[in-house]
Amino acid sequence: MGWVYILKCADGSYYTGSTTGLERRLSEHQEGVDRRAYTYPRRPVELVWCYQCATIREAYQFEQQIKGWTRAKKEALIQGDWDAVHNIVKEERWGREHLKRNQG
Repeated sequence: MGWVYILKCADGSYYTGSTTGLERRLSEHQEGVDRRAYTYPRRPVELVWCYQCATIREAYQFEQQIKGWTRAKKEALIQGDWDAVHNIVKEERWGREHLKRNQG
């Protein structure tokens, strides 16, 4: 089993990660175990969203997908607003298609 999660950092930014041990990993972020980590200078962090996956591989894949999302899309996910997530996807798709038509 694996977890994908989003933390809100003290500077207002979001950090997305995946792990097999959610509580342990959150503690590591809060304690600042790795001085090179993105969250180290941005503590304290707050868990704002998490999702349990069947495997760590699924969690990692979902993490990578979320990392490519806009802030607005991440915030819609955090709020559990799937309609907003779908609307953002539609807008992104429309933008890409519009750009292709104007370039060709």
